Amino acid sequence: MTDVAPAGEVSGIARLGKRTKHLVKRLKPGDVAIIDHLDLDRVSGEDLVGCGVTAVINCQPSSGGSYPNAGPLLLIEAGIVLVDVPDDAIFKILRDGDAVSVRGGDILRNGQVIASGEAQDPAVVRAQNDQRRQDIGEALEAFAQNTVEHMVQERDFLAGRFDLPQFTTDFRDQAALVVVRGVDHQRDIKALRSYIRDVKPVLVGVDGGANALIEQGFKPDMIVGDMDSASESTLRCGAELVVHAYTDGRAPGRELLDQLGLPYKTVRAPATSEDVAMLIAAEKGATLIVAVGSHFNLVEFLDKARRGMSSTFLTRLRIGEILVDAKGVSRLYRPRPGVAPLMLVIGTGLLTLFAVIWTTPGLHDLAELMWLKLRVLLGLGV
Repeated sequence: MTDVAPAGEVSGIARLGKRTKHLVKRLKPGDVAIIDHLDLDRVSGEDLVGCGVTAVINCQPSSGGSYPNAGPLLLIEAGIVLVDVPDDAIFKILRDGDAVSVRGGDILRNGQVIASGEAQDPAVVRAQNDQRRQDIGEALEAFAQNTVEHMVQERDFLAGRFDLPQFTTDFRDQAALVVVRGVDHQRDIKALRSYIRDVKPVLVGVDGGANALIEQGFKPDMIVGDMDSASESTLRCGAELVVHAYTDGRAPGRELLDQLGLPYKTVRAPATSEDVAMLIAAEKGATLIVAVGSHFNLVEFLDKARRGMSSTFLTRLRIGEILVDAKGVSRLYRPRPGVAPLMLVIGTGLLTLFAVIWTTPGLHDLAELMWLKLRVLLGLGV
């Protein structure tokens, strides 16, 4: 819980983590998050807001200025204090669990200033975000150049010439639902509950996306990725595990699964884990791929601010004819009525019929005659 502090000052327990997606698992309402995150993206901003932190201290520029990343704006609009400090020295000064206060751009412990930075002013953040949306040309140029380079370097992969092992998960002639920890992914899963119930698609979780499926009461058929965001209980749920290995041989998830003693298969590909998951579904015969939490518009591609987004863009081009965003499915799909509503209607009709017969003396004899004929047909005797 946040401590009582003077006006203009917020206080809380410091939680330190240089990887935001890991830190949010430990954050509690009222904490002060200490992060090291250049160009704070939308998903990380949503996670921090969802954790209910009172302040965020970033050891790198929350917005580097190359594109309109949405993270800082989300924090500011949620009323969360955001301070950018010039370096990561605070990680050596503070310990996880220390009580700290934030006053303007100063970070205090026991009333003493231990670091100073620039408090992000809401009006300035909004103005800068608007301006960067207008000046997005440089980011687009860099993205386009990187995309062309990726097409040249990985032409065999993009043409479909890459090896896949045999999987126990069967995609042939089925729909697949690929869940990525991304924008509105939990909300989209909730909106698709009827679709999942009726269509029964193959459920694929990409790293932390598998956690979201479990949290909504579904069991993933396959989990793909580095395995750095999926919890141990999720990894042990019985899903088929596929480790994403990069072209240089790195496979970050392999060591963890070896430690846990869990069987897995490996796919080597110069792409992101979500790309690998979608390509597996496409190559193994899925008729439709519904993407949850994935990246579909240009700002979302730039918001991730990493080279892998070029492969993601090209993957979308390759499998575009069978790929659809979850939001489109939830708007177009009309769920079939379940068994419970149907039984309720039948039961109501029977009760109504019985009430009419019971309250109408003239129908008593007819009802008795029908009952006798039914007993004869069933061989129960008269």
